[in-house]
Amino acid sequence: MILVLAAGTTQAVPVAKSLVRIEATSQEPSYKAPWNPGQVSGGVGAGFVIASNRILTNAHVVSNARFLTVSKEGDPKPYPAKVLHIGHDCDLALLTVEDPAFFKGTAALEFGGIPVIESTVSVYGYPIGGTKLSVTQGIVSRIDFQEYSHSGMDSHLTVQIDAAINPGNSGGPVMQGGKVVGIAFQGYSGDVAQNVGYMIPTPVAKRFLKDVEDGHYDRYVDLGLSYENLFNPAARRALGLQDDDRGVLVASVYGGGSSDGIVKPGDVLMAIDGLPIASDATIPMDNDSVPLPEVVERKFKGDTVKLDVLRDGVPLELKIPLSGPWPFTLHGNTYDEDPRFVVFGGLIFQPVDQNWMSELKPDDLRLRYMFDFFIEDKIYKERPEIVALSGLLADPVNAYAADFRNGIVDEINGRKILRLADAAEEFAKPADYYVIKMAGNGRPIVLERKAVEEARARILSRYGVTKEQNL
Repeated sequence: MILVLAAGTTQAVPVAKSLVRIEATSQEPSYKAPWNPGQVSGGVGAGFVIASNRILTNAHVVSNARFLTVSKEGDPKPYPAKVLHIGHDCDLALLTVEDPAFFKGTAALEFGGIPVIESTVSVYGYPIGGTKLSVTQGIVSRIDFQEYSHSGMDSHLTVQIDAAINPGNSGGPVMQGGKVVGIAFQGYSGDVAQNVGYMIPTPVAKRFLKDVEDGHYDRYVDLGLSYENLFNPAARRALGLQDDDRGVLVASVYGGGSSDGIVKPGDVLMAIDGLPIASDATIPMDNDSVPLPEVVERKFKGDTVKLDVLRDGVPLELKIPLSGPWPFTLHGNTYDEDPRFVVFGGLIFQPVDQNWMSELKPDDLRLRYMFDFFIEDKIYKERPEIVALSGLLADPVNAYAADFRNGIVDEINGRKILRLADAAEEFAKPADYYVIKMAGNGRPIVLERKAVEEARARILSRYGVTKEQNL
């Protein structure tokens, strides 16, 4: 029997009293036919009981879920569950079960710290959809920042272990010394790397739990800048730095981010919250050397971070109020949201985001440029949303518009279209004709109001369109 120590006692408690098997019935939205509810699929993951009768698991286990059930070892009954909070940027979610009978006989697990390199950990879960508890052991081989594949955009602290993380392991506890030291969440396929898995360490989990204490998840904050290492002695001398292996050079300051208008490219970051920054962008923390962003990772929306910088050789102290850089969300995967769209005259208009790009895979070069360089070229300042003609429902009223597919909507009846709501408002206004100008295309799309009204019922019926817009 596999045992852990109960909180505050020396009594051994079976891990089975904490581990939870999660079954999710999910529905993936369709961006090609955004009025459709999408395809239904099922999946299995793991979770574990923590304080206050809550279950911690991965966000990707329960994303887009329409129905959730949980079960525990020794009790085959599936109990309906619901999501309390979900953090897609850190791939964590909190569940609860309304039936109090589920938690009878369970034991809440406690969190430990970050395991040290070369120490052994145990991974629990239900790999490959199994119905019985499984445990594997692995060695901690790396602690580093890495992209979390669920959002495809956010990077946080991760711990690499030499134990495979398979479907069904996701959300399960990684244990050491009777405490949770991580949550299993992603790994490589066998053709990339053998027996390499990753877990979310406890600082990330504790931050998530702290964030939701007010009943709302505010997401991670970020400095909103990039920097370069300063190893080169000549570069250091040119910047007026001493040969003390300190400081990194600010390369870019992203618009819409926390540092925008405060930090400047070319500044040298010397310290953050009083912690010296080494030339490899690490800082001393928790008796270890960790990446610079870890200071901000442990802060929350509205908190402030202090930067000691060198600007043109002059030392400055800057205070940065922290927030999330909203333009970056364009490049992240979206979950638990229905696609936004407007259908008018059989033309389908949608805002461009990562989900839309992944499903439609447009080859329009202008559109791809605007998406790829949305932040770097500050396109968001002129277009908070990139509104595209994503498709059309063929009908005589729009017979010549196929050539404009995947084009970017620039104007409708002389109004600049900055957001999808702008297009909806223009189409709602009475007009004899609707003139739609596309970016980079001199020939507009022209729809006659009378023809659109006559075609409306015909198009909706022919293509099974259940609603014409979701803003």
